Amino acid sequence: MVFGAPLYATSELVNAVKAVLEPRLLGRTTTDVELAEEIVGIAMGRDEERQLQGVTIAGNIAVIPVHGILVARRGSITATCEELLSYERLREQIAASVNHELVKEVVLDFHTGGGQAIGCAELADFIRACTKIKPITALVNFAAYSAGYMLAAACSKIIASPTAGVGSIGVIIETYEVSKWEAEVGIKYNTFYRGSHKNDFSPHEEITDQAVLEIEKRLDQAYSLFVNSVAKHRNLKADDVIATEARLFSAEEALQLKLIDEIAPAQDAINAIAMAYLPKNGGRSIRAQASAINSSLTL
Repeated sequence: MVFGAPLYATSELVNAVKAVLEPRLLGRTTTDVELAEEIVGIAMGRDEERQLQGVTIAGNIAVIPVHGILVARRGSITATCEELLSYERLREQIAASVNHELVKEVVLDFHTGGGQAIGCAELADFIRACTKIKPITALVNFAAYSAGYMLAAACSKIIASPTAGVGSIGVIIETYEVSKWEAEVGIKYNTFYRGSHKNDFSPHEEITDQAVLEIEKRLDQAYSLFVNSVAKHRNLKADDVIATEARLFSAEEALQLKLIDEIAPAQDAINAIAMAYLPKNGGRSIRAQASAINSSLTL
């Protein structure tokens, strides 16, 4: 199905499927069932989970983990058969938490190096819209880089743990080219296509000037979107965001640059948030609420 047949597919999808097939072509054994599951996992995804699965609700606070690699849509699976965190799933969890009658504040617990650009700005705008309904706090515990920071910047406020890091406000595109290795081992791909840009990023030949221009255009578009999103949501000048040059900042540095609002250990931050919603005449103790939430934090 992959070779010798016309495909209505992006080169990225074709290369993703080929990445599954290439070990077989090189003689590395994979059962037919495992191969089929990997390819179907790329293209189709998995069954939907319940919206609030993975969300910890204690007292009036909902804590949503934003951990690991971020992807646009559900169904991307790691080598250990765990689903990568998608913007789609996060949107569902945030919406369900905001709509929950007991929840008065949502906490997004960040520990991520970022992920796909596709879908990130839309989720950031959704988060900002939800902050008009209920406060959403970004708790950087311990990393909110790149796409992670774009989402955190859209929250009502950002609290970072003392050893946390934020930033990497930039975009990167990587290509790979294996034509020399393929020539050495005797593999040659014959690619037929229509549309002059269809094969721009083929790894089986040297990158063309045309492809480089396309990459630069995509970078400029994605970078402008990122910069303007952070500037808008953090009330910063776009030039000041650009001046960060995608550096990684410590909590102290980020506070000086107004990239975050506060520095506090994660549990102290949760305690303070929970305290604000305690009934004035007593009620459930802050210690009990904090204990319930503690298990969801990466401490």
